Amino acid sequence: MKLQARYIRYLVLLLILLIVAGHEAWVKYRVASWDETLQVRIYAINGDGRNTTRQYVDKLKPIDFREVEKFVNNEARRHGIAIDAVKLTYGVELFDHPPQPPVRGSALDNILWSLRFRFWALYWQFTADSAHADINLFVIYFDIAETQALQHSVGLRGGLVGLINAFASKDYQGSNNLVIAHELMHTFGASDKYGPDGEPIYPEGYADAYQDPLYPQTRAEIMGGRIALSQTSSKMPEGLSNVAVGVITALEINWSAD
Repeated sequence: MKLQARYIRYLVLLLILLIVAGHEAWVKYRVASWDETLQVRIYAINGDGRNTTRQYVDKLKPIDFREVEKFVNNEARRHGIAIDAVKLTYGVELFDHPPQPPVRGSALDNILWSLRFRFWALYWQFTADSAHADINLFVIYFDIAETQALQHSVGLRGGLVGLINAFASKDYQGSNNLVIAHELMHTFGASDKYGPDGEPIYPEGYADAYQDPLYPQTRAEIMGGRIALSQTSSKMPEGLSNVAVGVITALEINWSAD
């Protein structure tokens, strides 16, 4: 009987994975065509259990993420998309933590984590919220008084889910939204455009790769991450007002170039 129950669990898991794969294939087709607005849902999680973090999460409202939606839609139109690319909504707070990506894991470790994370995301989407979206982003907040350095955020490229680590402070709302937008672009299929040292790669990681003189750049490319001030120095943008979607990124996600 135990063996039979185990096979039943495996069968249920396989069916769920097939459903996830089918859903992802359909949304990826829609991303490739950009004929319809994609529904993006954000969920907040208290990452450290501290009261200051809880108070911050409790006060979150849809308007706190409106900058992300505005940025994506403005850039989509600049690259030839006639409709709003995304509609972003804020969902409920979750009280469970997603599986964390492996640190320096193997390719197999990353694949297994990806499956676990997708299953976790699917479970909570249907368990905690009646509003279902094409893409789900889970933002985990931390008290900056306790956590000075955040773990790397992850947006599964073409995977329709993202895991974002953020600071529970209004002072960091601009940089939080920048990370959310970056990981959202990953779910569309965009790739990173910075090197191992974190510096943007020329020319694809520059927002204005053909300006003369080249330096200093005044904006960051969304997947390049930083504003290049010279060949050897750069700075973080303060928010999405200092960021653009470059031509290479636009081509990757099937936005027609200018």
